[in-house]
Amino acid sequence: MLSSYRRVLATPGGWQFSLAGFAGRLPISMVSLGIVLLVSAHNGSYGAAGTVASAYLLSNAVFAIAQGRLVDRFGQHVVLPLTQLVFTLSLASMMWAVQSGAPHVVTHALAALAGASLPQVGSCVRARWSHVLPDKRSKQTAYALEAVVDEAVFVTGPTLVTFLATTWHPLAGLGSAIVAGLVGTLALAGQRSTQPPPRLSRAVDPHRAAMPWGVVITLALLCVALGTIFGAAEVITVAFSDEQGAKQWSGPLLAVWAVGSLTAGVVSGAIHWRTPPATRALWGTLVLALTMAPLPFVESMWVMAGFLLLGGMAISPTLIATMSATEEAVPPSRLTEGMAILQTGIGIGIAPGAAVAGLVIDAHGASPAYVVPLAAGLLGAAAAWSTRAPVTSSA
Repeated sequence: MLSSYRRVLATPGGWQFSLAGFAGRLPISMVSLGIVLLVSAHNGSYGAAGTVASAYLLSNAVFAIAQGRLVDRFGQHVVLPLTQLVFTLSLASMMWAVQSGAPHVVTHALAALAGASLPQVGSCVRARWSHVLPDKRSKQTAYALEAVVDEAVFVTGPTLVTFLATTWHPLAGLGSAIVAGLVGTLALAGQRSTQPPPRLSRAVDPHRAAMPWGVVITLALLCVALGTIFGAAEVITVAFSDEQGAKQWSGPLLAVWAVGSLTAGVVSGAIHWRTPPATRALWGTLVLALTMAPLPFVESMWVMAGFLLLGGMAISPTLIATMSATEEAVPPSRLTEGMAILQTGIGIGIAPGAAVAGLVIDAHGASPAYVVPLAAGLLGAAAAWSTRAPVTSSA
């Protein structure tokens, strides 16, 4: 099973930019949870925490496509350091605003600026794999590897940010996210030999390749559903742990979810699939939604951990299939942009997922709020099924 991963990692420069991408992606799993922990610790409201986190996530989603276009045009070595600088300054300023009791509009604006400038490290790493690998099978293995790295990020990040925020200081979790992102992103940007060549002018690409919007929009709808599940489940799990008198275990609970996804991702990447990737993505979204169905009735931390482990096993295979379908459909000259569109879909889902879940928690408690990710997943699968013809043709 592991031989296919060894072949991919033997690609010159491959393990180096993948490792840098791991550190650079840690803020993805740390910042929104860190915001929830910081704001809820400051004023005791999960609704307010959810709206600040939503401002961050929604802004990230809106500007991800623009970042992807800039990276495709000017190169990762130019765009990544600049966005990282703005992200570092704006997130640090937001942390100060929360602690100093600044007006809510200031806190939300700074969170939005941080989200807009968060470097699109995951899209950049996947674009590098597509650039350096010659065949479709190797690329699918590389995408599976990156899905595993994503889950390693979501195992490490939530546990780290929760531990630091609850045992040391609410600011410490977000501070560690800033440091990890700074180190990883700059290390990735410095590896210029493996980055896709920038397309600085029309002379390089006189006829801009058309984007297959029918395929991309369908996959983006799936990502919106996935994002809503992720955003809602994160806030609800923190609140559920708090209600159980064990808020410090919210990060490990989310890490268990990620462990399930990581395990399934390793297996999925080693399989030679015959089913088209977009079809696998559709069914994966439905399965993930159905695993949310028992959670409103769970009252034990241990039982919750078991269900989250099971549900997590649907995440990585779905994301791997989605990325593979995108790589097959999108022209190479717009690949980073195409990947960023999917990240936008996830972000667009995460923001309202976190906000709506926070409001339901404040009104009815944590357990009933698990209906939010269940409904989101079912609606996403229904939307994808209604447009199944273009999805199937994308493969």
